Amino acid sequence: MFKSARDFGAAVREKREVLGWAQGELAVRSGTGERFIVELGSGKPSCQLEKALIVARTVGIKIGDLNTATVTSTASDDDLGFLPTFGDGR
Repeated sequence: MFKSARDFGAAVREKREVLGWAQGELAVRSGTGERFIVELGSGKPSCQLEKALIVARTVGIKIGDLNTATVTSTASDDDLGFLPTFGDGR
């Protein structure tokens, strides 16, 4: 389960490397730009979801249906430590 953009980007990067594709090749195969692939692979939290999902499918990552997903964490609802923080600490 991906808990952050960084987790998701790392999974995409690892699959790309297993396939032996350079960032530019994945960009061409997924119809995105190389800069997007670089930012996605580094876990940039503001990447566009649709493009990220296309790239994930391109490298073979299957994203499950959120309606049938089960929660495996026992963390409380107020455990939001995985969320990014911004300049003012919010």
